[in-house]
Amino acid sequence: MTYRAPVADIAFALKHAAGLKTALAEGLYGDLDEDTVDSILEEAGKFAGDVIAPLNRVGDTFGTPFKDGQVTTPPGWKEAYTAWAAAGWNGLASPADFGGQDLPQAVNAACIEMWNAASMAFGIGPVLTMAAVDALHAYGSDDLKRKYLEKLISGEWMGTMQLTEPQAGSDVGALRTKAERAGDGTYRITGSKIFITYGEHDLTSNIIHFVLARLPDAPPGTKGISLFLVPKIMADGTRNDVRAHSVEHKMGIHASPTCTMVYGDNGGATGYLIGQEHKGMLCMFTMMNRARLAVGLQGVAIAERAMQQAVAYARERKQMGHAIIDYPDVKRMALTMRALTAAARAICYATGVALDRSLRGKDEATRQQAHERCSLLTPVAKAFSTDIGIEVASLGVQVHGGMGFIEETGAAQHYRDARIAAIYEGTNGIQAIDLVTRKLPLNGGATVAAYIGELRETVKAVKASNTPAFGDTTARLTEAIDALERTTQWLLARKSSPEAQAGATPYLRMFGNAAGGVMLAGQALVALRDGNGAARTALARFFAENIAVQASGLERSVIDGAQSITDAEAALAE
Repeated sequence: MTYRAPVADIAFALKHAAGLKTALAEGLYGDLDEDTVDSILEEAGKFAGDVIAPLNRVGDTFGTPFKDGQVTTPPGWKEAYTAWAAAGWNGLASPADFGGQDLPQAVNAACIEMWNAASMAFGIGPVLTMAAVDALHAYGSDDLKRKYLEKLISGEWMGTMQLTEPQAGSDVGALRTKAERAGDGTYRITGSKIFITYGEHDLTSNIIHFVLARLPDAPPGTKGISLFLVPKIMADGTRNDVRAHSVEHKMGIHASPTCTMVYGDNGGATGYLIGQEHKGMLCMFTMMNRARLAVGLQGVAIAERAMQQAVAYARERKQMGHAIIDYPDVKRMALTMRALTAAARAICYATGVALDRSLRGKDEATRQQAHERCSLLTPVAKAFSTDIGIEVASLGVQVHGGMGFIEETGAAQHYRDARIAAIYEGTNGIQAIDLVTRKLPLNGGATVAAYIGELRETVKAVKASNTPAFGDTTARLTEAIDALERTTQWLLARKSSPEAQAGATPYLRMFGNAAGGVMLAGQALVALRDGNGAARTALARFFAENIAVQASGLERSVIDGAQSITDAEAALAE
């Protein structure tokens, strides 16, 4: 089964769960209106389904052959990318002064979901180019912007993000790639990087690498890292001193070339400083945070793709005279897949609207408040959604039964592809620790308190509707919010202690369940008011009564289970 973008669900979540409708009414996006947004989403859905999705299986089987330093992308890949870029999709949310369309980040987020649902291996490449554009536009010199932004925004060139080294992993401060001042305003970069997505390929004539490196006089750790723009091809047409050494053989996303990169075979690659010396992490975090939201959207995307295929199969597959979708346990799996996918989508889109408000708000105070909201939600969007992607893809295999374990059905590919998203752009454990130790304390805890307060207001509105079809939705969601609030206070009192870090992962899941469940209920309430809310109400009820109820166990895991982790050395001694 191929992929068809759920444009109506995407538009509804974007407008009503994420708050885009309110933002449009407030004039946050100028004269942009709902009809235009709907048209954009419709066209994106068509391109994703008609052009990209048919290439997904081809890409998985063909991979990215590597020979003599060159990567060959799968058949049809370059033609699809060229058409995609020519249609303007790469520059959807990019600044207009360099050829972008300056549309909302939230709308771009919805499109990113569709590109990645059609083919995750295709969708991840442009995501990094978009993140590179954001970093260069925010911190690059006027000269660098003039030379590189327009071609990156148009998609004529692609960008990469290069942090990871073999000895460093998630400890970016331990990187060894060196930068030497050349005396002419440029720098010479030497060293190597691993796991570089689209580090080499044949889709574009040039690749612009964004590389973290350390100057000789740099202080240790992350405070001594600088960010450099390193083009594959120089302005005079000569090849820079950078090459792909190899391509990794991966579990999934086979059509995305993951490269080991080498700098300095012949004295050092020419690089250009972005921002200030020793301040590269500030610039890179702009790229990383945008990429983290995009990776969260990959989780939503692969969940949607797996769910569509599994539900279609369950409706067609007969067992003992009935379609297997009629059996309660299969129905439970299908509902779980649909509910988790919708909840993760709502969280990611809400993060996108918060990002827009942080950039477009009418005054500094409004922008700062939105920035804190975006900061709070980003680790949840990344980690919750990519965990969901894995779980939903796994359920998709289970719904298929033995056929799910056979590659030809495609269910196995979704599972393989999904698995990486919980690892890259900061593992989900790192995201959870970031949430607990850095994001909960924002503004003295007021940011998370305000968010929890908004969740309560939505539940109150659902309760006030007196709709029998909601069943025990409000009671179960209230319990989940109560547990979230208690656990939040417990963690805030312990700041960055080992106990707080030990409970970070179950806390993030509790946060995602509560937020996602409330958003689904809120969407259902809007749909009921419009006279067509039966399906959304049933889904919100399922989530509240079957998933949000995990809150009490997660609370115990965070609070009562922390010491069993911190004191568990004996259990791991052998």
